[in-house]
Amino acid sequence: MRSLPLKTLTAAIEAKAPPALQESYDNSGLQTGDPDMEIKGVLITFDFTEACIQEALEKDCNLIIAHHPLTLSGFKKITGKSAAERILMQAIRHNLALYAAHTNIDSVVGGVSSILADKLGLINQRILEPRSNSLLKLVVFVPESHADNLRQALFEAGAGHIGAYDQCSFNLSGTGTFRGNADTHPFVGTPGQTHVEAEVRIETILPIFHQQQVVEALLSAHPYEEPAYDLYPLHNNWDQAGFGVIGQLPKPQSTRSFLEHLKQVSGTGCVRHTRALKDQVQTIAVCGGSGSFLLNKAIAQKADVYVSGDFKYHQFFDAEGEIVIADIGHYESERFVKEVFFELLTKKFPNFAIRLSEQNSNPIKYL
Repeated sequence: MRSLPLKTLTAAIEAKAPPALQESYDNSGLQTGDPDMEIKGVLITFDFTEACIQEALEKDCNLIIAHHPLTLSGFKKITGKSAAERILMQAIRHNLALYAAHTNIDSVVGGVSSILADKLGLINQRILEPRSNSLLKLVVFVPESHADNLRQALFEAGAGHIGAYDQCSFNLSGTGTFRGNADTHPFVGTPGQTHVEAEVRIETILPIFHQQQVVEALLSAHPYEEPAYDLYPLHNNWDQAGFGVIGQLPKPQSTRSFLEHLKQVSGTGCVRHTRALKDQVQTIAVCGGSGSFLLNKAIAQKADVYVSGDFKYHQFFDAEGEIVIADIGHYESERFVKEVFFELLTKKFPNFAIRLSEQNSNPIKYL
């Protein structure tokens, strides 16, 4: 039977949803398990439950991947008094690894909100609330002879991505000067003498959480003992990360027709919604999970309907006669994330045992 190291499987998920994108309150990542342990089967679920532990054992899977972490607050003691404690104890007892990707996969293109938007058939999708203050501009100066190698090293480390484009940079030729003291061993020039070198100024962009690995790649690939480089914070919105998605239906629909479509697609037992405002709707905003915090963003971007979960009674008044709020429930708005994990891992690791859980962990039932 084929096996893979746990860290190889988790690295594939983290390439899609970097842990650095999780919110400060979150607990995404490895909940329990040795990163070097060999995984022989993966069970993908929505929540960690005792039933999923049993299902994993029956299906010979020693890694469970879920959307929601086992706990957000941590454990002060593990005595089996809560479900989370019992799940952790069973996982350790049976040598099962538990891994969660939560707000980090909520906030990437192709993540939780994107797949809900896809299921609803939305086109022209974009992030509803792009992340801000998350990008850096790197400027570095290098001899012309090493510019190509250095650029490639920066790109491989995670720099140079703008939207759907990669290997993005700006390059300007110029002249650099320097003089090393007697203790230097310069790549070119002579210690104690001013040297003039034809150089290239390379500018590129990177997410702030890639700063360390990009700088390490720069220092490794650069021929100089003391490379000159600068990092500038950018206030640009990062359109490839953030919460929620907004897009359009291919054709306008009546509000009722859309809400019926929404109910059927999401599999919810009830769509709680505010009153219809227009004969037809077309621009739809969505956010998987508890998305009331994005209501004003949806209104500002002229969405006709905002689809999410966990709206409280008084929050429905915030629609202010400007938008239709459609609350389909927390589980229903996020449940397709299992398909994101499944597609990602099966494409990366074909012919490996990856299974979707048969459990419905939604604690809310409808009459």
